[in-house]
Amino acid sequence: MHRFALALPLLFLLSSAETARAEAGAALDAGRSLPDAPLTVRIPAGVARAEARMIETRRDLHAHPELGFAEKRTAALVAKRLRTLGLAVREGVGGTGVVGVLRGAKPGRTVALRADMDALPVTEQTGLPFASKAKATWRGETVGVMHACGHDAHVAMLLGAAEVLAGLRDGLPGEVVFLFQPAEEGGGPGETGGAEAMLAEGAFDDPSPAAIFGLHVGPVDVAGELSVVAGPAMAASDRFRIVVRGRQTHGALPFAGIDPIPVAARIVLAIEALPAREIDVTTPAIVSVGAIHGGNRNNILPDEVELIGTIRSFDEAARTALHAKIERVAAKTAEASGATATVEIVRGYGVLVNDAELAAFGRRVLERSLGADRVHTGRPTTTAEDFSFYANRVPGLFLWLGVRDPATPIEAAAPNHSPRFLIDERGLATGVRALVELAVAFNGRDS
Repeated sequence: MHRFALALPLLFLLSSAETARAEAGAALDAGRSLPDAPLTVRIPAGVARAEARMIETRRDLHAHPELGFAEKRTAALVAKRLRTLGLAVREGVGGTGVVGVLRGAKPGRTVALRADMDALPVTEQTGLPFASKAKATWRGETVGVMHACGHDAHVAMLLGAAEVLAGLRDGLPGEVVFLFQPAEEGGGPGETGGAEAMLAEGAFDDPSPAAIFGLHVGPVDVAGELSVVAGPAMAASDRFRIVVRGRQTHGALPFAGIDPIPVAARIVLAIEALPAREIDVTTPAIVSVGAIHGGNRNNILPDEVELIGTIRSFDEAARTALHAKIERVAAKTAEASGATATVEIVRGYGVLVNDAELAAFGRRVLERSLGADRVHTGRPTTTAEDFSFYANRVPGLFLWLGVRDPATPIEAAAPNHSPRFLIDERGLATGVRALVELAVAFNGRDS
C-alpha cells in the first residue's frame, strides 16, 4: 500500500520569514521569479508568464488537428518546445508519442504527467476564428477533423506546466516525466490505443515514475474548477459484434425462411436489459447497441443481421459476467427462432481507478493552492480513458477540469465529441497550476 501524506513547507515560523514572505509577494506582483523563494510561492507567477503562450499554442493545435497515430505536426511542436526548455526528449514512443524528462536540482521522487494529442473525425461547427478546416481519411472515407474532446488544451496545458517547472529547476526535487500520448481515442481497427503503445515501448522505464497525474477538460464544471474522484472514476469499455443468421426468403413468405430481423430486435432488448436484471445494481453497467445492419430491399428478408455496440462497467467481475451473459442471451434467443447468433467481444480500456490515498493527497494540495471552493467531489462517468493503463502500473490520479463559460447553463453547453464543443480558455491556467502543484508536492514529500 502506498501512503501519501502532504508535507507542507514549514514557512514563516520566525519573524525573518515574514520578511521573506513580503519579498516573495512583491516579486510575484512584479511578475518576477524569486529563485531563493519556496517553490509554492514561485508557481503563480510562473503560470501567469506561461498563460499567453499556452493559449496561443492551444489555438494553433486546434486549427491543425490530427487523428490518432498521425499526430506528426503536433509531436514535432511538442518535442521542439521541450528541447527549448532543456528537457531530455524521446520521440516516436508508441508511434508518434513524445516523452520529456525534467531533472530537478534537488533529490526527490519521480512523477509522470500525461496529455493526449489526438483529435476526432468530426467536422467542426463552432464558428471560431481558429476553427479546424482539416480533412483526413478515416476508415476509407474523407472526414473533417476536430479537437472535439479538448486534447488541444491538454497538450497546451502540459507544455505550460513543463515551462513553469523548467523555470523552477533550481529548486525542483526529483524528476518529472512528461508523456505526450497519441491515439487516446483509439487507432484504426485492430490497433491498440496510445497508452498501451507507449508503455510497450518503455515510456515508464527510464526513469520509472512513482505516480502519475492527468486531467481532462469538460463542460460539467465552470471554467477553472476541478473535480476529484477517489476510486473507480471512468468505466471499462468493450465493444461487441453479434451476427444473427437466418435463412433468406421473400418478404411475402416469411414462413419459408427464418427472418433474422425480429430475432435481432429481441436480442437488442434482452442484452440492453441485462444490467438492470442480472448485474448487481450497486455496480453500474451499460450495454448499448450502436448500429444495426441487415437487408437491402423492402421485400427480401435477409440472411443475416449485424449488431455492434459497447459495454461499460466499473467492476472486473461484472465486466466478465456481462460478456458471458451477452453470449448466452444472443445464442439462446436466436435458437428459439431457429436462427443462430455468433458473438465477438473485444476488450478495450480497463476501469480507470484513481488511487484513494493519492486522490486524498491531491485534493489537499489543490485546496491549499487553489482554494477549497474550486475543488469539488466528482462523480464517476461511464466514458472511458486509456489513462487506466498507466494507473494500473503506478498509483494514478485523473482530474476533471471545468471549461464551461459561467454564462452558459450546463444544459446548453455542447458536450465532448460534439462539433460545437467549446472551451472557455480562462480555465486553462488552473489546469497548468494544478499539474505543477501536484508534481512539486509529490516529488518533495518523503516516501
